[in-house]
Amino acid sequence: MSDMQERNETAVSVFILLGFSSLGEKLKIFLFLVLLLIYLITVMGNMVIIFIVWVDRRLHSPMYFFIANLSFLEIWFTSVTSPKLMLIFLSVSKTISFHGCMAQTFFYFALGATEFCLLVVMSFDRYVAICRPLQYATIMKQRLCFQLVLGSWVGSFTVISLRMLLISTLRFCGPNVINHFFCDNSPLFQLSCTDTSAVKRVDSILMSTLVLTSLCLTMLSYMSIFFSILQMPMAIGRQKAFDTCGSHLTALTIAYGSCIVLYARPSGSFSLDVNKGVALLNTVLYPFLNPFIYSLRNKTVKLALRETFSCSIVMLFPNLCHSSG
Repeated sequence: MSDMQERNETAVSVFILLGFSSLGEKLKIFLFLVLLLIYLITVMGNMVIIFIVWVDRRLHSPMYFFIANLSFLEIWFTSVTSPKLMLIFLSVSKTISFHGCMAQTFFYFALGATEFCLLVVMSFDRYVAICRPLQYATIMKQRLCFQLVLGSWVGSFTVISLRMLLISTLRFCGPNVINHFFCDNSPLFQLSCTDTSAVKRVDSILMSTLVLTSLCLTMLSYMSIFFSILQMPMAIGRQKAFDTCGSHLTALTIAYGSCIVLYARPSGSFSLDVNKGVALLNTVLYPFLNPFIYSLRNKTVKLALRETFSCSIVMLFPNLCHSSG
């Protein structure tokens, strides 16, 4: 009897992702094209940032090192969910294997946790640059920058690996239809045929702690920056700093706002349909906006891009580049 029960508990080997099944076919095709365009721009934009930071010596500073890491992360983060969502819109493939589902939920949360850690690191870097400019070079040494980034990646992946050990205790032996466009935690918990109360409680505490702790640390840095800006004697300097911080705070509002709605509030507060809409902000819009917010509006980056791409045909036309060389 126990052998039969064990076989039944591990019966589900494939999940079906509903996505946005209530939408019409024409609208799905339109959304597929929009999502494809956004995905390509996101990947190419972030790849351009990584490339330009790598090749241009003017961008070999802690701030751009962190931005390049964030861009690398965003490419993978959006790639965890967007390609599958595009296939769902086309009704090509709505199924995902059990192991594929577990891998998707692992990388989604591991990369998301890493992103929050990097945002804390980046806010600390801006805090030191604006509030303690004379000590910046002494504090933000290359070794510390590598340690902060490595700690963000390793620490986040380790914590989420422990979370996956918790998820692995769940059994799926009944319905296999996930009312979402990826393997998020809430719909997975609903499908489990084992008692999920303890797992949900621990998972909620973990996610809430991760999101709210990183939010508090990030906002602490920006509040210090804000008060430091107010003490600047030059109005032009204040305006420039406010513009930069304002764009950063816009991105942080989308990132943290969506995650608080999804993971740091009482379960059942919102329907799964609302969760799916909010998850689009987190998985599609935020990675798309990041290159523009953190880099492509920056004058130094614009100049580096202009010079690099104007010199890209130097092998064929060397005279075109002599003035910038």
